[in-house]
Amino acid sequence: MAASVALLLIAASATAAQQGTGGSPAPPAGRPSVTALRVEHAPALDGEVLADPVWQAAVPATGFRQEQPEEGQPASERTEVRLLYTADTLYVGVVCFDRDPKSIIVSDARRDAPLDQTDSVQVIFDTYRDRLNGFVFGTNPAGIEYDGQVTNEGQGGGGLGLGQTQQSGSGSGFNLNWDGVWEVRTRISDIGWSAEFAIPFRTLRYPGGVNQTWGVNFQRNVRRRNERAYWAPISRQYNLYRLSLAGSLVGIRTPVLRNLKATPYVLGNVKQSGARPVEAVLLGQAGGDVKYNLTPSLTLDATVNTDFAQVEVDDQQVNLDRFSLFFPEKRPFFLENAGFFSVGNPGEVDLFFSRQIGVRPDTGPIPIAGGARVSGKAGKFNVGLLNMQTRRVQDRIAANNFSVARVSRDLPNRSSIGALFVNREGTGVLARAGDYNRTFALDGKAAVRQYTVISSFVAKTQTRGVHGEDHAFNVRSRTSVPRFDLELGYQEVGGRFNPDVGFLSRRGYRKPDVRFLTRWRPAGSILQELRPHTSYRAFVGFDGFLESSQWHIDNHWQFRNSAELHTGVNLNQEGVRTPFEIYPKIFVPVGTYKHEEAQLVFMTNQGAPASLELRTIIGGYFGGHRVQINPTLRLRAGDALTTEVAYQRNDITLPWGDFTTNLLRVRLSYAFTTHAFVQGLVQYNDRADLWSANVRLGWLRSGNTGLFLVYTDTRALDDLFVRPARTDRSFILKFSRTFDLLR
Repeated sequence: MAASVALLLIAASATAAQQGTGGSPAPPAGRPSVTALRVEHAPALDGEVLADPVWQAAVPATGFRQEQPEEGQPASERTEVRLLYTADTLYVGVVCFDRDPKSIIVSDARRDAPLDQTDSVQVIFDTYRDRLNGFVFGTNPAGIEYDGQVTNEGQGGGGLGLGQTQQSGSGSGFNLNWDGVWEVRTRISDIGWSAEFAIPFRTLRYPGGVNQTWGVNFQRNVRRRNERAYWAPISRQYNLYRLSLAGSLVGIRTPVLRNLKATPYVLGNVKQSGARPVEAVLLGQAGGDVKYNLTPSLTLDATVNTDFAQVEVDDQQVNLDRFSLFFPEKRPFFLENAGFFSVGNPGEVDLFFSRQIGVRPDTGPIPIAGGARVSGKAGKFNVGLLNMQTRRVQDRIAANNFSVARVSRDLPNRSSIGALFVNREGTGVLARAGDYNRTFALDGKAAVRQYTVISSFVAKTQTRGVHGEDHAFNVRSRTSVPRFDLELGYQEVGGRFNPDVGFLSRRGYRKPDVRFLTRWRPAGSILQELRPHTSYRAFVGFDGFLESSQWHIDNHWQFRNSAELHTGVNLNQEGVRTPFEIYPKIFVPVGTYKHEEAQLVFMTNQGAPASLELRTIIGGYFGGHRVQINPTLRLRAGDALTTEVAYQRNDITLPWGDFTTNLLRVRLSYAFTTHAFVQGLVQYNDRADLWSANVRLGWLRSGNTGLFLVYTDTRALDDLFVRPARTDRSFILKFSRTFDLLR
């Protein structure tokens, strides 16, 4: 009942906001505007902006202002951004003047490498002018291609549970794993550096009509000064994704979009898997994807024999609790417009999580026969329709059909209301009668002026033989102003709530939570910013039993030299209803455990050629004591070679036994060019007694297609010490290419 009331209040608030504005809200006062100029001949894409006369007729966007270190002050270096377009492509020319070009920092040449630790520029386009959703394109002086999709102004839910962290790839908020088809070239010179972006209109989605006004903003980082500056000013509590504060791009006359692309692939796989001795098996496979624009804003994607061999393997995790671990979605087909399907709290209650299609933790990958997705905007509605079919696995796992329908409507003042339906149904000869699972949900959001957002969802699942306690709902409020953030939330998940095609960390609880954070920037100090904050959350069973709670008290000390220190204390309580195996042959018995722990995080300048990050937790743990150390060393040589060595060790002493866990991760990447690379990932997890190695050689073409050589071995280094009982290794060669069939 409380959930229904909360959702009705949100819907009423959103409707009132719509009636009060009479349409799309006007942009905030004082937002800048820039005009895109139509040209007949495209500029030469070589990174030279000022030397190309085609750019000279465009009036540049200037006047960038700092968000840090000196909020509101003019940027320390001049930046000029010009926009041109032809019949089929939008061009962005950026000139980053720099009085000391030798001090420009370039940290990475990999596609989608982070841009916060290097000199960089980014642009965001709000093509629908809904002030919620957009496309991000960025680069650094090395000329990398960095892109992603923003939904809901980058907000990906909230109220994460104990031990849960949101990782990119769930599709909610900011989706870095989206890869569009576009190009960029850069040039470093004696005036600084410059970049030219060529973004085909086919890569974007926009409403019908010829004359359009888009939202736009630009960001420049000057890394050696730890400086972040925006063209349309943004205050310290927000970032580039805050589209309600973006400026305007006018003068765009969009073409009638005709887009039909096919991306076929061929794959060869030499595989050894099973109890030793086992012979190698040679496998071949072919398939592909098709993309067709039904309208300028609505896209059909189809896939046959869907394959994700080129995707990097997951980072291993050590589970020292009784709840599910979260692993992000990385597979390309599921990432475009993934935010349209997202409902819930990412990492805690995801009502739809595409990783459940074709992946099972107990059996590994399940072959996907194919499927289709329609996503985008239809009039005033956001639409997402997905249907996927998996194959059966021998005589052990039945084939399944997955259907998802998502409809939402954006309302004025960053408000919205929507619905979600998810269905999984067993198919084929192995399917049992009544083998289905369904999820129904309503969600809404209402903004109260600029700073506060109230959001909620209500959900119910349907599983054969399950009746009652199959509900979930959440209502929360977020207020964010320059000096502080305040977040209040309440969530309830029934004991039989069962979203088969979602992610659920736990069930059967009520959860209140509160978080308060302040920001203080002392003048004339070595400190850039202080962020004292506190939060509390508790998971309480329906019988009143406190299953988990944490009161977190912390302060983040950010220094002007880019070092950072976090000093925190956690007051925890864990209530164990059923004994669980925390380590082989060591069980935590039923009981209530209260303990305190200190939490320390230290980071040196992450933009330097050598940097260190150290995370430690020391304190009580399930009636005993834990010391966790997690150092990460990062080294780079220029923009080509990057190395990361991460180690996590847990020393745990319990009344029922002592043990240690070790998790080692070594990641190495060498970029021959911005489109050719080799990446290696070696991991060791002694909790699972497992070594693993993943080596990928890639030669990229447009849209992250191209040639991939992938070697994966989950037992390789065991051979150095002991002969394992089984072997699991494969060598894959995959080639894919995109064909524009209407060009």
